[in-house]
Amino acid sequence: MPAAAFFDLDKTIIAKSSTLAFSRPFQAGGLISRRAVLRSAYAQFVYLVGGADHDQMEKLRQFMSQLCAGWDVQTVRDIVAETLHDIVDPLVYEEAVELIDAHHLEGREVVIVSASGTEVVEPIGELLGADSVVATRLEVEDGRYTGEIAYYVYAEEKAKAIRELAETRGFDLSECYAYSDSVTDVPMLEAVGHPFAVNPDKELRRIAEERGWTVLVFDKPVALRSRVPVPSGPTLAALAVGGAVAVGGVIWAGARKRAAGA
Repeated sequence: MPAAAFFDLDKTIIAKSSTLAFSRPFQAGGLISRRAVLRSAYAQFVYLVGGADHDQMEKLRQFMSQLCAGWDVQTVRDIVAETLHDIVDPLVYEEAVELIDAHHLEGREVVIVSASGTEVVEPIGELLGADSVVATRLEVEDGRYTGEIAYYVYAEEKAKAIRELAETRGFDLSECYAYSDSVTDVPMLEAVGHPFAVNPDKELRRIAEERGWTVLVFDKPVALRSRVPVPSGPTLAALAVGGAVAVGGVIWAGARKRAAGA
């Protein structure tokens, strides 16, 4: 049966909140004020230092839904498209990109599952070569955001989305992989046979140690524009033999870094 690798986005593939990272381009595009940019910077700081527990995620959700009320959807998409490389390139972990490539080489689909909005996550997913994206959808009326959330991909909803994808695409979940940094994604990690805690917050680290889940440390940034795209078709098939070695190597290196820092 086919299998997949499911990745959280924020603090797992990239070093920050993907949505908050676009605060300054949104200001330049006339969507938010300087005061809102400062609030976003503070929210980003709290998110990075305090971790994404349920209380923090709820505060972040409320902040972002209120902030974007009235924004023109096409303007947001245009700003993200124009500034994507400049914003995302400095934030992407090389170890995550290597894992994405390695899973592709082994024939697995790569799916990004994120609580951030589709307008931000989908372009990032395309940039990273993900096969599909599951992300939060904001409610839209007359081409503008209402400030309400139509579909929130968070906590148990991530696990539900993964199970639904497995059913429709025939994934064997026992052979699937999942990667996340947050305790709020424990249901997502529990849904697969191969869960990995990446740069975990305190609670997720504790749970990972209790359950014997591998803990990975990602800390090397990479410029995506300097990378050669993963080959496809016959070339990809020819390289697939090395996929298992590649995945194992990245996982071993991450675990080794963790052991060295212990």
